[in-house]
Amino acid sequence: MSKLPFPWGSAEPAVSERWHAWPVSRVFPAALTGASPSGARVTYLLAGVAPEAPCRVALQAAAAAMLPRCLTTLRATYSDSTQTFVATVGVAVLDGAPSWLPVRAIPAGGRPPSVRPVAFPGGAAERFGDAQYVTGAVAASGGPYVVFTAAGYADGRPYQPEGGSEPRLGAAAVQLAEALHKALTR
Repeated sequence: MSKLPFPWGSAEPAVSERWHAWPVSRVFPAALTGASPSGARVTYLLAGVAPEAPCRVALQAAAAAMLPRCLTTLRATYSDSTQTFVATVGVAVLDGAPSWLPVRAIPAGGRPPSVRPVAFPGGAAERFGDAQYVTGAVAASGGPYVVFTAAGYADGRPYQPEGGSEPRLGAAAVQLAEALHKALTR
């Protein structure tokens, strides 16, 4: 069976090659849709794409340590259309499949290791950094990519261990991780 051609005439690259064969706009689309916990439609808008970085730089130390076969990491930051929430998505590119399969959502009650947030000036993500990371998610299926999200509030408020987060923030983290992982692996 032959591969279906792309509109511009080339064949679809292997899953393991998509991270560098696809244009950045396909890896990180300008807009992604999701749903709030109440079912309302949500649009996530791309705030910016960071340069490719080594895993030990782009991931928090404990996350990088969990992926000893990580080759590189791609990162982008999104905000919801109301500019209330921001989330950095990190695509860890692995040399083969991970030796573990992470859970879908990150449990409440602490901030587990994730991608390092990336701020972009002049918009909703300009005050987003490590101190503002509130919650996140992980998406993986045993293939060459593990997708992490680190999500927080666009107003720059720092993480408060006793503060918790809105269900919409956790939903944003999960939806972004799953959407980008699915796009790379289907």
